Amino acid sequence: MFTVIKRMEISASHKLKLSYPSKCENLHGHNWVITVYCRSERLDENGMVVDFSHIKNKVKEQLDHKNLNDVIPSNPTAENIAQWICNQIPHCIKVEVKESEGNTVIYEKD
Repeated sequence: MFTVIKRMEISASHKLKLSYPSKCENLHGHNWVITVYCRSERLDENGMVVDFSHIKNKVKEQLDHKNLNDVIPSNPTAENIAQWICNQIPHCIKVEVKESEGNTVIYEKD
């Protein structure tokens, strides 16, 4: 079994739609640290699970310096961002989204 791990940072804004009053309902930004885990028993014709640069390009092109409300089809919480990223990357099994030093979400496929 092969596991590829790619860590990157993006800067983006979002505002949350919540069922309670919160300052997070206002547009604000974060420097998210995103770690993507991909796993496969077999390597592709290039000898890879997935190219590191393909992971980086997919995430950064779609999310970096964007308003995530315009990209993520659901409320752009860290949880929904992690799940959305996981669904964008081939062989992805887990995504960690670190919103700030003390706030991290992990999404894992079943």
